[in-house]
Amino acid sequence: MTSYGLVGLVFINLALIIYTIGVWSERFQGRLKWWHVGTFYAGLVCDSIGTRAMSLMVSGALQFNFHGITGLAAILIMLFHAGWATLVLIRKNEVQIVNFQKLSILVWVIWLIPMITGAVLGMTK
Repeated sequence: MTSYGLVGLVFINLALIIYTIGVWSERFQGRLKWWHVGTFYAGLVCDSIGTRAMSLMVSGALQFNFHGITGLAAILIMLFHAGWATLVLIRKNEVQIVNFQKLSILVWVIWLIPMITGAVLGMTK
């Protein structure tokens, strides 16, 4: 494995751990909190670093296949998710704070698609 591959593997797995802790903690606690938002941003940063490292290992550019397109979409959705969570807490809308977990779970599930396809692709090579 190249150094890019190792960096990618470490950061993608950090993203999985951090983002999963944030999303599911929010779900179990029943309301969005600032520390959850912090995990959303931290997961986004780790995923972005890991994705970039993996792309440098493969070709250096976005690949226009199922994994590449869903991976880019997942990062954009994670960015939207973290930004929207920030706005919800700034606005202090109690209904949105309590119901935000529904969006978080959906984003997490969508994010898992490229995570899983990447793992499968990595194991087949």
